[in-house]
Amino acid sequence: MAPALLPSPPHPKPPLLHHNPSPARLLTRCAASRRDFTIHTAVAGAAASASAAMSRVVAAAAEEAPPLLAPSPTPPSLNGGAAPFLGGIANTRSWSQYYGSGFSIRVPPSFDDILEPEDFSAPMTYYGDKAKIRAYAARFASPDRSELVSVVIKPSNQLKITFLEAKDITELGTLKEASKLFVPGGAKIYSARAIKVKDQEDIRTYYFYEFRFDKQHVALMTTVDSGKTYIAAATAPETRWEADGVKLRSAAVSLSLV
Repeated sequence: MAPALLPSPPHPKPPLLHHNPSPARLLTRCAASRRDFTIHTAVAGAAASASAAMSRVVAAAAEEAPPLLAPSPTPPSLNGGAAPFLGGIANTRSWSQYYGSGFSIRVPPSFDDILEPEDFSAPMTYYGDKAKIRAYAARFASPDRSELVSVVIKPSNQLKITFLEAKDITELGTLKEASKLFVPGGAKIYSARAIKVKDQEDIRTYYFYEFRFDKQHVALMTTVDSGKTYIAAATAPETRWEADGVKLRSAAVSLSLV
């Protein structure tokens, strides 16, 4: 019977000891996951903070950046509010071009030349020792005469007293300062721009104003050369501007010196 008392001990215990390290390895993996989670959370938080800060910077820049001649922004008007840059310009190359004394301008199709012959042939009327300059250097009207395109030439020293011959419109003041010379008091200004144009061998500055006054909508372009101020204005009733404003604005902006 003695040999029957010598069986080997059962084998289940070693596997139990073999599996003891497993929880430690599991805990190690969990600890690594928690560290990774903490790192990823910190990175995500930092990215979100940076993104929020960048959004605030962009928003602040958008608020502070003035709009202009760059066509994309919407410029503020001189008396508050905002208006689109020039509101749209048509291609005027197919229009007839009128050449006057030192200037040229494009004439909208179907507009008639209404400058009276006597004014054209006799630019000045004399009163004693003073000469009265004719009112218009050019004048055109729509068939119903409700829309007008006019050019006026004035000595610059009549607009601003100076002993020197003005050669650039900036000598009459900044865009805002000069608006008092070209825009009637009480008018609602929709747009105001200083525009630089390549003119022969030099860069010439033009001032553009668009405004409403006494139920009339006006687009005005002006510049200075050799002591003379050239002013082109296109006008129409406010009720007609939505339909014909681009055409009239384009006529005014086509003013150039020759």
